[in-house]
Amino acid sequence: MPAGLIRLLLVEDSPVALALLQRIFRDVPDMEVVGVARNGHEALALIPAVKPTLICTDLHMPKMNGLELTEEVMARFPCPILVISASVQAEDTQTVFRILEAGALDIFPKPRTGLASEYEKARTNLLAKVRVLSGVTVFTHRRRSAATATPSLPPQPAGSINTQINTSTPRLLAIGASTGGPQALLAVLQPLPKTLPVPIICVQHISSGFLQGLVNWLDSSCALRVTIAAPGDTPQPGVVYFPPERHHLEINSSGQMVLSQGAPVAGHCPSVTVMFKSVAAHYRRQAVGVLLTGMGRDGADGLQALALAGSLTIAQDEASCVVFGMPKEAIALGAAQQVLPLNAIAPYLLNRIF
Repeated sequence: MPAGLIRLLLVEDSPVALALLQRIFRDVPDMEVVGVARNGHEALALIPAVKPTLICTDLHMPKMNGLELTEEVMARFPCPILVISASVQAEDTQTVFRILEAGALDIFPKPRTGLASEYEKARTNLLAKVRVLSGVTVFTHRRRSAATATPSLPPQPAGSINTQINTSTPRLLAIGASTGGPQALLAVLQPLPKTLPVPIICVQHISSGFLQGLVNWLDSSCALRVTIAAPGDTPQPGVVYFPPERHHLEINSSGQMVLSQGAPVAGHCPSVTVMFKSVAAHYRRQAVGVLLTGMGRDGADGLQALALAGSLTIAQDEASCVVFGMPKEAIALGAAQQVLPLNAIAPYLLNRIF
């Protein structure tokens, strides 16, 4: 068997969806489907024999659903899990994000047959995500949310990063994240009180259809109010804002939120860098920027703009990232004044800033 081969276990009760997934992964040189299961029970029985590199699971299945399977896998056979689901309604996405809280790494909309161009785009995106997630190391303790962990890890040494900390009173907190972001956002936002004296604006790269579920999940899990921004809103203290799907979020000269369907930046709309740069232009030294886990480099240039404007900048450290892409790029630019493990970011914000 070739070294580095990604061994896939597909868990899907729909014959049509299963056939489509098998078609997507067929003849991909670095991937092999080593097992298929119709529900969680069948998957658990297969895992010891097929030893998957990555499990792709549906959400709704008979006998044992995706959430129950994830909990069992993370307790018994820790393995990267990608949720491939058609559940984009709010009530279903609540369950999807509970799966992420239980230890699954990411979500992806279930591919559909249709226009050839749409199928090829979905196939390309799915293969790229599988390649990234297959290299992630997971542990049994990921069965519980990272937000419940006790902050004990020390900050990562900043090396050549400028560690002179801005002591200006912040007026806004801006956060960017991608792969692994929902879990990381929960860990950062959940400890913050509803009396937080500043607003928070966030950009999270997420598959189409899942944003409202993310917002609802965070809103029900945090003391802060979490909502989707509306054009012209002025950010209010104690409220967390996300841009609507496929919209950049910026702050104009009057301090209002501007939402636009502009061209992707660093491959993304919304873009973390677009948000960070607008915050740097308006708030200057009176902002805090936090860049969390994610693949690619979106947010790195934006965090550098914040640092150059005098804002406090924080990047998540490598050990606690699902994917150390975006923070790594920002650190390489010298844009992060603090490099912190995920479970130390909220305590740092509360104890040192707010």
